[in-house]
This record gives sequence, structure tokens and C-alpha cells, in this order.
Amino acid sequence: MQAFPRSTTETTTAVVVPPSLALPVIESGFPRRLHPYWPRLQEKTRLWLLEKRLMPEDKVREFADDLRYTDLMAGYYTDARDEVLQAIADYSAWFFVWDDRHDRDIVHARTGDWRRLRHRLHAALDAPRHHLHHPDPLVAGFADSVLRLYGFLPSTWNQRFARHFHTVIEAYDREFRNRTQGYVPGVDEYLALRRLTFAHWIWTDLLEPSAGCELPDVIRRNPSYRRAALLSQEFAAWYNDLCSLPKEIAGDEVHNLGISLITYEGLTLEAAVDNIRRRVETCIDEFIAAEREVLRFADALADGTVRGKELSTAVRTCVGNMRNWFSSVYWFHHESGRYMVDSWADRSTPPYVTNEAAGAK
Repeated sequence: MQAFPRSTTETTTAVVVPPSLALPVIESGFPRRLHPYWPRLQEKTRLWLLEKRLMPEDKVREFADDLRYTDLMAGYYTDARDEVLQAIADYSAWFFVWDDRHDRDIVHARTGDWRRLRHRLHAALDAPRHHLHHPDPLVAGFADSVLRLYGFLPSTWNQRFARHFHTVIEAYDREFRNRTQGYVPGVDEYLALRRLTFAHWIWTDLLEPSAGCELPDVIRRNPSYRRAALLSQEFAAWYNDLCSLPKEIAGDEVHNLGISLITYEGLTLEAAVDNIRRRVETCIDEFIAAEREVLRFADALADGTVRGKELSTAVRTCVGNMRNWFSSVYWFHHESGRYMVDSWADRSTPPYVTNEAAGAK
């Protein structure tokens, strides 16, 4: 099945989804949308990666477009203004590069490097302007992307974003320690940690600048809104685990729902895959029900006032983009070179990372 009505590459190719990963309800019930700014987005994020020295020039030239990081964001925040989407896409590309650095620091036992990076990211999050010219490109790139994100909504949103990302950094530290010690977290422990390492609330926060409106606490904490947001992110995290399980087993990983199920519940690989798949399908069903509740909630917000109409429209935009996340995540995993481990020379080492890019001295 072809994911987009128009291809994002120069040639049109059908995307073949393996039967064990195919979700017909996504393919038929969650039409994929693509922000019209996408072609410029891809070009400008590629240039940003080069300008900020986040990937070597040869790696950017060979892999950046095929990794499809911009496709993922352009298929999610489809109602964002161009400059908002660009800032989110650059931040997302940075996040993937950071994830790769974290992985390489673990693989090469660079505990000191990781500890320094962790503290520098905390500092850059609180004072991005002071870290724009940091000698570590990962810190400087982070400061640049965060500073741009901080420019769209009031300081209260910035403070919430920072608070949420501080917890993400600390969750990455917990994963670092788990992996270096060979510790496989139990299923419940893993699920709680995964919400942080996947940055559930960061991507949910970014719905608001995309809608052009900071949502008050009473809306964000509304049970139906919060549930729909959580389900969209749980789907993404668990589907990622499902698709990346072969890569992570090859790399002696300990952080994957499938690995926790195999370790603590005695499941075979096939049974673990079936278990994750059922969880993913349940997320979809429950999201559809939660989505209906959020839309009713949005209708109730339209109380005849200007503010009521603004909030109602923003909530509708946010939940519409939550829906986009399902199709964008689904197709990303079957189009991005990040998950095509069978084509790698070494199934445990992504070809788009190098020790230099990963922070080696």
C-alpha cells in the first residue's frame, strides 16, 4: 500500500508492511495527512543538521532524507504554522541524534561522557541562550531548537516543557544505568519508564504551539483529553517496540517491552510479539472512544464567547493531530531507514552513526 497520495521521494514505490506488523485499521481508518510545507521542511532540516554539525556531511548526504524524520513530524502536526513545524522538526531530528549518542555512549562504556552531556542538557534547557555556542554540537543544537520552541507561547508553556524534558533526561540516565548493568526492568517498571524515554508529554505539549494556543490546566487535565493524548503516545511507543525488537535483540538491548515480557513472563519471542500487538490494537480501539469524548468536550467549550470558541477550536485541532500520530508513526516505521536492520552490514550498529558523531574524542 502506498502511504502518501504523492510520494515523498522522486520515485513512487509501494510500502510493503510485514504481516506481523500490519495494522489494517490504521491503513483504512486513519488516513495519512502531510503538511504542505513538507518539501521545504525536509530541505531546511537537512541544512540545519549540517549547520549545527549534528551529523557529518557524508552521513547527511547519504542518510538524512531516507531516515524520514521530517516526514514523521509533517504527518503529525499538520495544522502548525510553517515556522512552528520547522522548529519542531529540527528539535525532533536533534532528539534522534541524541538518542543515537546515548546508545553509542552505552555501547562504548562512555560513562563520563554521558554524565557530562546529561548535566549540560539540563543547563541548556534552563538557559538555552547561554548555550548556543557550546563546543559540543549536541548541546548547541539542543539550545537552538529549544530557544525557538520557547518563542511561540507564553512562559508558562516554556516552564512546563522544560519541566517535562528534565524528567526525560533523567529517564535516559536510568536507561543508561540499566543497560550498562544489564538490568532488564519488569513489565510495569518498563511501561512507566517508557512514557518518559519516549517523551509522551513533550510531544503532547507540542500540540499546543501547533494549534497556536496554550491550553489551560483545566483542559489539559480533563480526563478525556488526557486519555486520548496518552493513548496516542502509548500506541507510538509500543509500536516502536514492536518494530525495533529485532534491532534491539541484535544489539543486546534491555529496554523493550518484548524483552521485559520474555524475561519476566517467560514468553517466547512469537508470544511476546503477539502480546505487544494486542496492546497496540487496544490502544487504537480505546483512542477512537476517547476521541469521541474529547470532541464532545470541545463542543461544550464553545459557550458563545470568543475565548470559548478559541479553546474549542484548539482542542479540536489538538485531538485531530493526536489522530494523525497513529498513521504518521505507523508509516514512518516502514519507510525510515532507521528500522531496516536487514539492510545493515552490522545489525547491531546503525550505518548512519559514527563514533565521531556519537561524541568520541
